[in-house]
Order: sequence, then structure tokens, then C-alpha cells
Amino acid sequence: MTRPLRIDAVLVQAVIAGALSFAHLHDLAEAAGQSGWKAWAYPVSVDLLLVAAWRRLRNDGPSRLAWCWFLIALVASLGANVATAGFLDLQHPPAWLRFGIAGWPALAFLGGTLLAHSPTAVDLDSVPEPEPVEVVPAEPAPVSEPVSVEPSEAAPALTAAEPALTTADPVPAALVDHARKVAADHRSRTGTPIDTDTLRARLGVPAPMAEAIAAQLA
Repeated sequence: MTRPLRIDAVLVQAVIAGALSFAHLHDLAEAAGQSGWKAWAYPVSVDLLLVAAWRRLRNDGPSRLAWCWFLIALVASLGANVATAGFLDLQHPPAWLRFGIAGWPALAFLGGTLLAHSPTAVDLDSVPEPEPVEVVPAEPAPVSEPVSVEPSEAAPALTAAEPALTTADPVPAALVDHARKVAADHRSRTGTPIDTDTLRARLGVPAPMAEAIAAQLA
């Protein structure tokens, strides 16, 4: 079922007004020395700038940039309508009219570029606030108990007044266990058994004690 065609009076009025304004802009540009297709391009440029500024105002809200270029395009359109009503001698147009018509393309290009590529203002009231995030503290990792060596059992550094440690002196069991871990770590990394010099450097013990520990590890 087809709907009956209805004529909208507002639409008809808009078409008539647009056609008259288009013709006035064309006549003004032609009188200012623009002939051929250039005279027809001027009303298209003015109307497009007017529509672009109005669309920016409607979609993004009021802004100085959009209002500025909307008023510039509106003045250009109204000025052409008034100028062609006999207020200007179009047979001998004044110099300022020729100057304005010649500079309009650059002005319209600047306005269209700014309207198309300028960032829009963000409405802070419409931005939702972030929801609070509950931070759960992480459980601390278990700390392994370090191997403690009693000061009396630790091997002191050799001094000139102390005698050298012989291989017959007893080696603390805790130090031997620690040496086994060091030796196992060395073998897993290098694939070879640890030597006495490396063991002594890792444990920080004198050479005789390192030899005694190496003997127990063998």
C-alpha cells in the first residue's frame, strides 16, 4: 500500500528561498568579474560553509568557532541578497566588492578546514565517573629460613697470629649442607662438578677448610 504524496509547505519555502539566495550570490559574483563556472561555484561555497557551521552547532553544541563561521557565511548570503536589490550598482561594482569576492575562496577553505578538523569540546558532566576498584592485598610469599652458622662454628679468616687450619679439623654440618647446595647449583648450571677453588670462593672459607669440605662432598 503506497502512502499518498504530501507537499510540505516548509520544504517548498526552503527550496524557493535557497534558489533565490543561490541566484543572488551568482549574480553578485558575476558582477564582480567572476564568469562561467566560477560564478556558480560561489553560492555553492557560501551555502556549504553555512550548512557545515550549523551542523557543528547542532551536533557538538555552541562554540565560538562554529558561531564565528556561521555568522560569516550568513553575512555573505544576506549581503548578496541585499546587494542585488538595487543598493549597489552591479554594472560598476565597487573595489571592496571585487576584493571580497576574490578573497572568499581562501576564507571559505579556511573555515571549512577548521570546522572539519578542530577537536570538539568534551562535556565533563556526561563522562561517567570510574567505579572504585577494590584492591586486595596480595599474600606475602613464604620466606625460606636462611642457613645460620654460629659464630663459633664459622671459619674465621686466617691471620698472621692464627695457625693454619688442617684437614683434620672438624667441619660444621650446617656448612657441609650449604656446600652441597652450592655444588648442586654449580653442576646444574655448568654440567661439571665444582672445583675446590670455586667452592672456597663461593663459601668464603680458607683453603684447608675448602679441601676438607670438598673431600666430604666427593
